[in-house]
Amino acid sequence: QVQLVESGGGLVQPGQSLTLSCTVSQLTWDIIDMTWYRQGPGKERELVATLLPRPGYIKYAEFAEGRFTISGDNAKKVAYLKMDNLKPEDTAVYYCKIEVIIGTTYWGQGIQVNVSN
Repeated sequence: QVQLVESGGGLVQPGQSLTLSCTVSQLTWDIIDMTWYRQGPGKERELVATLLPRPGYIKYAEFAEGRFTISGDNAKKVAYLKMDNLKPEDTAVYYCKIEVIIGTTYWGQGIQVNVSN
């Protein structure tokens, strides 16, 4: 059974950095889409960043531009989200989602990121 496990979350102060990891296990298909989402308290889930590994296409939400960096390794079945200059409004549960070549999508369980003094 395919599993996605996010790690790297936690509590940081404004201006600090975190790198989230999403490790995929039990997956034999190539990943065609790696996407990070987040859901803040009382808010709807929103897209943070998308990476399409084969063409190397990357897209960021406006709030992530210039502060967040998405990367991934299809061979190692891992995705990353490096977050710099974190702000209190970045506080959310962050989710990793992947899509594989046969069209199936998988979600991680989510990881909490808190940005506060």
